[in-house]
Amino acid sequence: MSHPLRSVLADVGPDSCPGSFNFHCHTICSDGSLEPLELIRQASERGLSHLAVTDHHSARAFQPMADWLQAQRDAGAVVPTLWTGMEISCLLKGCLVHVLALGFEPGHAALEPYNRGDSVVGEALRADAVVKAIHTAGGLAVLAHPARYRLGHDVLIDEAARLGFDGGEAWYDYDMQTVWAPSPMICEAIDRQLANLGLLRTCGTDSHGIDLGGR
Repeated sequence: MSHPLRSVLADVGPDSCPGSFNFHCHTICSDGSLEPLELIRQASERGLSHLAVTDHHSARAFQPMADWLQAQRDAGAVVPTLWTGMEISCLLKGCLVHVLALGFEPGHAALEPYNRGDSVVGEALRADAVVKAIHTAGGLAVLAHPARYRLGHDVLIDEAARLGFDGGEAWYDYDMQTVWAPSPMICEAIDRQLANLGLLRTCGTDSHGIDLGGR
C-alpha cells in the first residue's frame, strides 16, 4: 500500500522522538491535558518536523490544529507537518490492545464507528476489522506500545503482521520518565522484530500532560 507517510517513517530511529517526530500524543479531546492549539503551538516551538495527535477514539483535534498551521504558513512561518491520527482499542489474539491510525482521510466514513469517544463492541472490535477500516480510510495501522500488554510483543507483533498491520511503535518510554527516552533493550528488540517482518517503525511520547517532552 503506497502512502506518503511511509517515506517519513523510514527515517525513524531511537533519537527521532521527541525532537523531530511524535506520532503518539493526546489532547483534552480524550484523556490529555493540552488544548489542541496549545499542543500544536508547543510542537511548533519545539521545531518538530512531523507529528500526529492520537486521541482515543477521537479525531476532533485535527481540524483546529490544521487550520492554525495553515495560518502560520500563510504568514511565512516554518511549521511541522501534521498527520491525522487516532488511537483505537481492539482485540488482537484475544488481548485488548491499542492501534494507532495514522494518515487517514479526515472524516472518512469507514472510521466513523471508532471516532465517537468510546471503544466499539462486537465484531468491529476485532483487530482485522479495525485494520480494514483504517486502510479503507487511506491510513496506516500501527500497533501502539507493543510491550505494554498481557501477551508478549513477540506474539502480538507476529499476529499483527499476519493481519496486515503496517507497523509498530518501536521507540517508546516504558519507564515513563519525566523527560522522554526510549527504553533501550525492549525497544531494540521490538525494532528488530518489526524490521525482520518488513514493518514500519514509529515513535511517540504518548504525552497526556502539558509537556510534549514526556508522558
